[in-house]
Amino acid sequence: MSFIVKRLGVADYEWTYQAMRDFTQQRNGDTLDEIWILEHPPVFTLGLAGDPSNLHSPSNDIPMVQVDRGGEITYHGPGQIVVYLLLDLRRLGIFVKELVSRIEQALIDTLADFGISAERQLGAPGIYVAQGPSSSLEHQGAKIAALGLKVSKGCSYHGLALNVATDLAAFSRIHPCGYEGLKTVDMQTLGIKDNTDMISQTLLGHLQKQLISS
Repeated sequence: MSFIVKRLGVADYEWTYQAMRDFTQQRNGDTLDEIWILEHPPVFTLGLAGDPSNLHSPSNDIPMVQVDRGGEITYHGPGQIVVYLLLDLRRLGIFVKELVSRIEQALIDTLADFGISAERQLGAPGIYVAQGPSSSLEHQGAKIAALGLKVSKGCSYHGLALNVATDLAAFSRIHPCGYEGLKTVDMQTLGIKDNTDMISQTLLGHLQKQLISS
């Protein structure tokens, strides 16, 4: 199983969103799956189930974009690794629930490689800081990675976002994922100083491993 990996640098959110939709609509059974790795300029995105009032403190400098992924509101910005998974799930033999589980495991394994203990939380998609030597009591339970997917014609797009060295103040303008008071954190705050390229390469490796496992 092979994937085309594209590193897009810093890419405008709306351009990328439309490019994902176009790719998915135009692909056929022979189209290779792609993994896009990038960062976005500051933007809030609101999923299909989202309530606009969860952007409780709008900013003239940060636009909000309504999108067709699942989930609620989140923030994307510099210092956050965004990975979009443009996958033919039928060909991979993976259902959506299983895909979500595999993405979460890739994130957990990536964070473990950098000494951060992380976990799932029942009923709250994403990855959260668990109790461990790298996490003070202050940061336990804080969200460090978000997920949001869309499936069309058996193919997925959108993906995940991992906070590496992110503007955490932007999250204070929203109720992240619709949860008032939900704490967010990034790897830098937890003491990880490795560069974003190294972390994204580690994450890519774990994603590929999860996607090709039976």
